[in-house]
This record gives sequence, C-alpha cells and structure tokens, in this order.
Amino acid sequence: MKAMLLAAGRGERMRPLTDACPKPLLKVRGRPLIVWHILNLVKAGITEMVINHAHLGHMIEDALGDGSRFGAKIQYSAEEQPLETAGGIAKALHLLGDDPFIVVSGDIYIPHFNFAECLNTLEENDPWGNPHPADKRDIAWLYMVKNPSFHPTGDFALTLMGLSNEGTPRHTFGNIGVYRPEMFASIRPGDHAKLGPLLREYIDAGRIGGELYRGEWHNLGTPDQLEALNAPLNFKG
Repeated sequence: MKAMLLAAGRGERMRPLTDACPKPLLKVRGRPLIVWHILNLVKAGITEMVINHAHLGHMIEDALGDGSRFGAKIQYSAEEQPLETAGGIAKALHLLGDDPFIVVSGDIYIPHFNFAECLNTLEENDPWGNPHPADKRDIAWLYMVKNPSFHPTGDFALTLMGLSNEGTPRHTFGNIGVYRPEMFASIRPGDHAKLGPLLREYIDAGRIGGELYRGEWHNLGTPDQLEALNAPLNFKG
C-alpha cells in the first residue's frame, strides 16, 4: 500500500510563519509535522509515498529528498497552484497505482496513529479469508475524530452501515482516509476539485465506511495553536 501526504496548501491562517516556510515543515515537539507522518508510515511498513506541493514546494523537496534517510521512497507531485484535495489526488493517481492508498493531511498532528490499521480496511476478505459483510468498505474508509471546538457540528454520522450525511451524533473527518483510485477517475488531472462533495456523493450511495479515532489529534491552524502544542508542559522533548 502507498500513501499520499497532502502538502500543497498555503496555510493562510498560519501566517506569518508560512510566508517563509511550508506549513507541513513547521516543527511540532521537535520535528516537522510531515516527518511525524513519514516515520509513522515507515513504522507500519508503508514506505512508498507521494507528496503533493505548491507553495514553497522546493523547500519540501529539499528537506525530505527521496525519503531514503527515513527509510522511505518519496515521489513528488508538483502543482503550480493548489488543486484542492480531490484535484491533487487525481493529479497524482499515476504515481499511486491501482491499489487502495492512504491519504493524510500534512498539517495535522497525530503522533500515535497506527497506520498499520489502514492496511486491510478495503480488502474484499478479512484476515481469515472470509468475505467482509456488506459494511460499505468498497470505495473509501475514513477516520473520524471527536468534534474540535472550531467545528462543533461535525461532518458525518457514524452508523452500523457506514457513514451517513444525516443523523446524529456527528463526528469530524480527521483528514485520514483510505481510498480506491476509481473514486477519483472522473476528475481530469490538473482540474481543481474539492474532496467534500465527492465524499458526500459516495456516502449517499452507501459506499464509504469509517471509524472513530480516539487518539491524540490536532489540526493546526494558527500560530497560537502551534505555540500551545510546543509549550514546555506539552513538549517532552
């Protein structure tokens, strides 16, 4: 399984820090945000990665190189202007291949997320060789989190049959997901396309499942949030 790390955003709310540094390279507790992902993916045995970039993208390539020093193999998908999430994924499909792949936002902090849990979410059979029940695992699997203070109404409801656009309680999409490439086949490479409408379309079709991730999760949007996370009482070195 391959992974795609999203790193093309401008990080407007994080200015002025992002005027001179891409948001995924900002350091949290001693290392860049995106490096936390790379190391945790490698730890799970997922070593082939694609990173898209736009704003100050050369700095990302200079900092990470080919990934070999992390035990990874990194390829890059450069965008002249950010194509939004679904557009960026569609542009990189030729690098991601024909199998399901992980997509994770480069500006979230999830130091303890176990990417090995993603490996079998879209498999046709369970680990014992038995067919999965009809639990909506066929096109995408999303990791949800408890609603943060900045997004109290959440995005989707978790049900026994998968994700729903209706119902309660609602949870927030944690910007971690596993997708089949055919989900993005209708988007031409280079087109701008947001992920939200595509998710809602496939959720309405009953084709997306998910689960609630209860570990540490932060979506870093402002310098104050970054400073709080790096404060001495929170930073153990």
